[in-house]
Amino acid sequence: MELLDTVILGVIEGITEFLPISSTGHLIVASEFLNIEQTSVNKAFEVIIQFAAILAVILNYPSKFTFSHISLWTKVFIAFLPIAAIGFLFSSQVKAMFSIEIVAWMFIIGGIVFLIVEKFYDEKQTHTLDVEDITYKQAGWIGFAQIFALIPGTSRAGSSIIGAMLVGLNRKASAEFSFLLAFPVMCATTAYDLLKHHEELLSDANFLNLAVGFVVSFIVAYGAIKLFLKFLENFTFIAFGIYRIIFGLLLLAFI
Repeated sequence: MELLDTVILGVIEGITEFLPISSTGHLIVASEFLNIEQTSVNKAFEVIIQFAAILAVILNYPSKFTFSHISLWTKVFIAFLPIAAIGFLFSSQVKAMFSIEIVAWMFIIGGIVFLIVEKFYDEKQTHTLDVEDITYKQAGWIGFAQIFALIPGTSRAGSSIIGAMLVGLNRKASAEFSFLLAFPVMCATTAYDLLKHHEELLSDANFLNLAVGFVVSFIVAYGAIKLFLKFLENFTFIAFGIYRIIFGLLLLAFI
C-alpha cells in the first residue's frame, strides 16, 4: 500500500464513518479501485483507521466520557450487546458476505429504507430530544437494528440511526446516540483484529502508513461529525437515501 493510498483511505473513512452511507462499503470499493490487496495487514489497517475515526467522538463529546454519565453508557452498552453477540457467533458467515455486489445491493436497499422512513417520519411527534433521555427499552431496539450493519454496505451508523428514529428519537439525538454507540463497537472490533493479526502487523506493517492513515482519519472524522450535526439542523436524511441508491446503481453498472 502506497502512502497516497493511506491518505485516500483515511479521508474516506473519516468522512463516511458517522454518515449513514457505510464506511466499510466505501473502503471495500476504494480498495478495489486502488488495487489494494486484501491481506491481513491491510484489513487491520482499515480497522485501525476506523478506530481513529471513533476517537474523534471523544474530542467532540468530552463531557460524555465521565462517571457522571454512567446511566447513558449503560444504555450504550445494552445497545452494543446484540451486534457483539451476533458478530462473534457468525463472524465467518459475515466475512463471507464481503463482495462488491452485496455492498451495491445493500446501498440501494438502505437508501430505499431511508426514503420510506423519512416519508412517514414526523419529527414534531418525537418524544426523545436528547441522548440522556433515551430509555433502556429504546436502547435495546436500537441495538437490535444495528445488527443489520453486519451485512457489508448496510452502514452501522445508518442502521442505528434508523432504529433510533423508529423508537421516537429526533434526528439529532439519533445521530448522537449513533456516534456514542460506535465507540464500544469499534473498540471491540479493533481489539479483536489486533489480537488476531498482531504478528503480521509487527512484522509486515509500514508504520508510517499506519500513522498517516490514523491521523488523517481522526482529523477528517472530527470535522465530519460537526458538519453532519449542522446539516441535520436544516435537512433530513433524504439526501443520504438518494446518494445510497445512486452509488449502489453505479456499482452494479461497473460490476
